[in-house]
Amino acid sequence: MSTPLISLNNAGVNLGDRWLLRSVDLSLHAGERLALVGRNGAGKSTLMKLITGTVEPDEGSLWVAPGVEVAYLPQNPIIKGVQTLTSYVCETLKNPSERHVAEAMLMKMDLDPNRLTADLSGGEARRLALAKALVNKPSILLLDEPTNHLDLPTIEWLEARLSTHQGALVIISHDRAFLRSLGNSIIWINNSTLRRRDGAFSEFEEWSEAVLSDEAVRLSKLDKKIAEETRWSRQGISARRKRNQGRLRELDALREVRKSDFGKKEHEFKISSGKAEAGGQIVIEARNLGISIPLDKAAHTDEASSLILVNHFNFVIKRRDRIGIVGPNGAGKSTLVRTLLGERKPDAGFIKTGIGLLPAYFDQKREQLLQEATPWKILCPDGGETVEVAGKIKHVTSYLRDFLFDDFKMTQRVNSLSGGEQNRLLLAKIFAQPHNFLVLDEPTNDLDLETIDLLQEVVADYDGTILIVSHDRDFIDRTVTSVLAFEDEGKIISHAGGYSDYLEKRKPLIQKKAKKDKKTSSKPKANTKERLTFKEKFLLKTLPEEIEAIEKKISLIDSKLSDMTFFNEQPEAYQQYAREAEALRQTMTDKEQNWLELELRRETLGEDI
Repeated sequence: MSTPLISLNNAGVNLGDRWLLRSVDLSLHAGERLALVGRNGAGKSTLMKLITGTVEPDEGSLWVAPGVEVAYLPQNPIIKGVQTLTSYVCETLKNPSERHVAEAMLMKMDLDPNRLTADLSGGEARRLALAKALVNKPSILLLDEPTNHLDLPTIEWLEARLSTHQGALVIISHDRAFLRSLGNSIIWINNSTLRRRDGAFSEFEEWSEAVLSDEAVRLSKLDKKIAEETRWSRQGISARRKRNQGRLRELDALREVRKSDFGKKEHEFKISSGKAEAGGQIVIEARNLGISIPLDKAAHTDEASSLILVNHFNFVIKRRDRIGIVGPNGAGKSTLVRTLLGERKPDAGFIKTGIGLLPAYFDQKREQLLQEATPWKILCPDGGETVEVAGKIKHVTSYLRDFLFDDFKMTQRVNSLSGGEQNRLLLAKIFAQPHNFLVLDEPTNDLDLETIDLLQEVVADYDGTILIVSHDRDFIDRTVTSVLAFEDEGKIISHAGGYSDYLEKRKPLIQKKAKKDKKTSSKPKANTKERLTFKEKFLLKTLPEEIEAIEKKISLIDSKLSDMTFFNEQPEAYQQYAREAEALRQTMTDKEQNWLELELRRETLGEDI
């Protein structure tokens, strides 16, 4: 095998009371795409920080090959200062003058290159950080939950881009479909131990179950050996004291092994939705529903200033329906959900709710969680120390332990909890209230695969009605029986089945549109794959140089125009220079737009230049 790009040798990270990671040996080579999996808190993000060098190992060493560039997308990126999005992404460019490269990447992420970093939402900040990580095509790319807050079209584009990455790729993700599409090796962290297996991610469950089964057998044998040695040690040993002292030391060593991290059993995550409360057969009825949002708050009554999200929507949700909602970011999925639940009024039509409707709403922004409160206070807002779950009274500490909260976390402020912990707390809150209508808006964000599996099982067993908004294709496929898909111009179309079924039904429409587009364009040569022309390739290479040259000319003119004595002494020449600068800026804008269109076309065709 070729020389590795980076190597961790016998590395470990100690938290004081325990080893988070121990005896880690890992090498990364170009072309490897590794799925990094493990429970929340297992040390996945810490392993990435070890590779980047931002966390020093407490034992072992890190070796990095000369010239290797590592790019890292953290789970919760922090963007400091205020600047344009283009300037922020350009910070990592090898050639900072190639602003057009940064702008193309931002447009792919559905971000305006001229916006300021201070104006971004959490999801937009994450997309910005992802653009910065991708723009330079680094030797090693580390992505911690890259699909969080991305819509399905963007996730599919990201999959296509990462599949052509030439360097090493390590991905932490809860999105099984994403990992199945990209991963060609698996790294699994369990009980401080790192294991690696080459092969597709689809083989992970069978492999991990076999490992756990072997561990169970090993521990059973170890327990039996300790029991036998303990019985022996209680018998008289004075007659054979020298030999027996050695055997007692071996018994102590066995007990130490059993107490080690390898022998510890992780806490089990427990969720119970309980039995759905009684209610009518009709849950919600929407008739001729119209929903829009103002584009200009100062003139929101003007029809032209409103964006139509939902137009003439008619739908009936019946008891025990299991419905998924899919569509791009900004289409109006969450707005539709809040309108159906009565949290906002529709602009047209009406909504009728059924008898005895008791919704339990998981909102993706977690607005129900008071950031200054504690998990205990969230579950017992009126005081006390018990909650009623599925008709049974349970102590709040016991209930929170089911959701993997230790005693220390139970009394910490919500704003100090991680994203995964806040999601688990919100799940605990909604499942502790009476309900017959589960509404889950992006419930899988920040959760690990095991937690998502358990949530999926709970949803599958739930005997009430379910409405799910999610970008997790695998989760949608495993939990719903029909899909509401946002189409163009505010149309929402119902499809039977999950997301995969929806895509299959969409294929004929996409193919039909492609054929129509071909007829309206120039007829291609027979039996030839569409490629970039020589002229397009030439422009892709030369336009960046032309743009850079124009930028230098503009900079020189601007320096002259900034001299006010020049304006006073030669006003006509000053005006001529000003007109020339304006013309150059327009030319540069045209060339940048031309380059962006060609670059997007090149990426679509998957060609190199």
